[in-house]
Amino acid sequence: MKIGYLLSSEEFGPRQLIEQARAAERADFQDLCISDHYHPWNDQQGQSPFVWTVIGALAEAAPSMRVTTAVTCPTVRIHPAVIAQAAASAAVLLDGRFSLGVGSGEALNEHILGHPWPPAPVRLEMLEEAIGLVRELWTGRVVTSRGRHYQVDHARIYTRPETPPPILVSGLGKRSIELAARVGDGYFLITPDRECVEAFRLRGGDGKPVYALMKVCYGADEAAARRTAHRLWPIDRLPGELAAVLPTPEHLEQASSMVTEDMVAQAVPCGPDLSRHIDKIQAYADAGVDHLYVLQIGGGHEEFFRAYQREVLPRFQ
Repeated sequence: MKIGYLLSSEEFGPRQLIEQARAAERADFQDLCISDHYHPWNDQQGQSPFVWTVIGALAEAAPSMRVTTAVTCPTVRIHPAVIAQAAASAAVLLDGRFSLGVGSGEALNEHILGHPWPPAPVRLEMLEEAIGLVRELWTGRVVTSRGRHYQVDHARIYTRPETPPPILVSGLGKRSIELAARVGDGYFLITPDRECVEAFRLRGGDGKPVYALMKVCYGADEAAARRTAHRLWPIDRLPGELAAVLPTPEHLEQASSMVTEDMVAQAVPCGPDLSRHIDKIQAYADAGVDHLYVLQIGGGHEEFFRAYQREVLPRFQ
């Protein structure tokens, strides 16, 4: 299993993300992925730079690293024809070291233009149409399309890579897994869920890579690390569709009041005991994940990268 580093656009500004990318490259992480948000999940996180600007800088800052979006929603806030152009330019800048991770999105980021937030089945229908449109535009042909959800009039992408980047589709439910298997070049998930991985492969994803995200909070003081993880990422422990349908950081903060510190610490390895980190990484490997991206929550990145380079990454490489 390859281990890369996850750049959190919700927690860090563009300059910090670039420095983290450089540090990840020096520490022998194999590649990068970066979140794509308009808002952070809560005000404690406090950032949200435009991902496509940061990706342009990453192409120069970390010249050996592949970059993947985790994940872009190409359906509401940004039209898929614009995402197609942005991703094509990113792939050219990165000399083919780019993958487009996509998903059906969250109201948190997509409601900002005032459009209604569709139910999940409609969002997946929109995502499938968007992926098809992106791929058609990547051919370099002139595209005119009158789809159910999107219209394009005589559009052509001139700047594009020789080989189109892979499209990785995220999802946890049955319908999203089926969509990922059918139209994606790979699958993204956020938990070490072997059942989801097996369902993806059984539904047509056999031979396609599986990608996943993992959060940790490494630090000398376990109690402080637990508090940091709970303060910044209670969102990950919200039940059901709350994270997808609540429209503002304020709403998500209110919902997160039901999430305890223990609930977060059960899911996020916290503190200096690297055996916990290693065990959690191994759980992803055992689930069948091919590429795992690790995020260090909060600060302490210098110590995190040093510890992972010395004690963690060699066990999996």
